[in-house]
Amino acid sequence: MSIQTILKSTVAALAIVSGAPLFAQGTPINTGAFDALVAQGPVADAATIASSTWATRIKQAGTLRLGSTQTSNLFSLLNEKDGKIRGFDAGLAQLITRYILGDGAKYQFTQVTSSTREQVLINDQVDVVIATYSITPARAEKISFAGPYYTSQAGVLVKSNNKTIQSYNDLAGKKTATQAGSTGPAILAQFAPKASVQEFQTHQEALDALRQGRVEAYVTDYTLLLNALSLGAGDAQLAGAPFGAQDPYGVGLPKGSDGVAFINAFLKKIEADGTWAKLWTVSIGQRTGSTAVPTPPSLP
Repeated sequence: MSIQTILKSTVAALAIVSGAPLFAQGTPINTGAFDALVAQGPVADAATIASSTWATRIKQAGTLRLGSTQTSNLFSLLNEKDGKIRGFDAGLAQLITRYILGDGAKYQFTQVTSSTREQVLINDQVDVVIATYSITPARAEKISFAGPYYTSQAGVLVKSNNKTIQSYNDLAGKKTATQAGSTGPAILAQFAPKASVQEFQTHQEALDALRQGRVEAYVTDYTLLLNALSLGAGDAQLAGAPFGAQDPYGVGLPKGSDGVAFINAFLKKIEADGTWAKLWTVSIGQRTGSTAVPTPPSLP
């Protein structure tokens, strides 16, 4: 079953109806289960590390330099009480860290946005970017991608009292927010070319614009919208089903890095041993009422 099918069933399972607010409050992650899963992740042997110059550099440094976010409820959220970041992307990053260094906590965090993800890799500020990072041809000209490790589509978010926008077909002439540097502008150009598009630098800025009534809709990755709603955005709702092409999330790496083969082999390992499914369940499935674990995307 595909990710988008799972997400559609999640919406149905949560009894979301047009005009009704979503998620009165978020379901927190099971921190104990998440931490135990990372602590039980596989560790690469010396020969596997030596086969990759990218992994060898990280092993010698003793720290993995990670570019990611800490405000994505389902994917990478900072727990201010214990200072730990948890979620699907965070778990993947910590499992990779453990695979190379034997300890999932040995990473150095750098905050990234949609507009800075390529640059931090190009400037050698980070070793890897894991941040719901869609694989696109334009980005692949500047950096390399491992994966995909997850897929999504686009979605439309509106205020809960909005009756005029039922799907992307209703965006013509409407003030519509999206993130600069994301796939949103291209998606809008293709599916809603008559929308009045306003680009914002961050996901939060776009959400704020919608809630403040400065825009009428927000178009971005459907999973990110579901993530926002899971935080308790009771004044917003999804307008229509996910749409557009499959949006594959990849692991960003420096251009030409042999870390691509290394991480793809790692992804195949955690898919085969059940770790990927367990990470999806604790980070997303248990928190959105979905019990059917999706099949991971095919890897090269």
